[in-house]
Amino acid sequence: MSKNKVLYISDFFLSDVIGGGELNDNELCSILESGSVEIKKFRSSELSVDEIRKYRDYKLIISNFINLKKEVIDEITESYTYVIYEHDHKYLKSRNPADYESYIAPDEEIINKEFYKKAKAIFCQSSFHKKIMYNNLKIDNIVNLSGNLWSEGSLRVIETLSKKEKQNKYSILNSQTWHKNTRETSFYCEKKGFEYNLISSPDYNEFLSLLSNNDKFIFLPKTPETLSRVIVEARMMNIKTITNKNVGASYEDWYKLKGMELISLIREKRTEIPSKVIEALYE
Repeated sequence: MSKNKVLYISDFFLSDVIGGGELNDNELCSILESGSVEIKKFRSSELSVDEIRKYRDYKLIISNFINLKKEVIDEITESYTYVIYEHDHKYLKSRNPADYESYIAPDEEIINKEFYKKAKAIFCQSSFHKKIMYNNLKIDNIVNLSGNLWSEGSLRVIETLSKKEKQNKYSILNSQTWHKNTRETSFYCEKKGFEYNLISSPDYNEFLSLLSNNDKFIFLPKTPETLSRVIVEARMMNIKTITNKNVGASYEDWYKLKGMELISLIREKRTEIPSKVIEALYE
């Protein structure tokens, strides 16, 4: 039986950088490849019009595409069947809805609108993410996946850590990225007299282990998080989460779940999300 052919386009892959989008994309590719899909990956910066024309018989999944040339975007828009797996807000010049009142940008700040409009589907991470996108683009092909993908191996690690005895302390994400708001969150804890640890590690499993040491995780981002994998990871590990209105996960019905209940739901996403992507490409 011949396999469905998919070109997966992104700025970076997991071999380049360990980020939430890259972890999710890597797992989506793995799940699809284990089924009926042949995946060929391309970094967006490497694609030219001549190169993409070699793949006329492929459907396209487009993840992060900041490095995709305008002429390639135009070619895809006019000649290919594609979906966009959106990890942030690439329809805005600034990519930051928080720059605008009620997260709604003026028309002159909207970009790539035709590219989004012509997609078979735009997959977003949460109802919060979907609402912001819709309010700016006013198009009807936006689909809320209500979650992300974790590998089965990572979920087993998280399941073990969920049972670990935890200290009565706060954890704060130690990030150099300004909008993760590490500095002000630390000041907040100091003002309140809360004991806390700054946590970070380039090793994913070590990061999860550090996060699982304390019984509370506080995360107060300055810009909208489409989901926030770290918040979901904390809740899966039976950690109390304290956050603000900028975290997409907090708008989902399942956000009230913790521990094994949430882990089970996220496991179901491993079937549900890839099925929705393939259905949109081949309907």
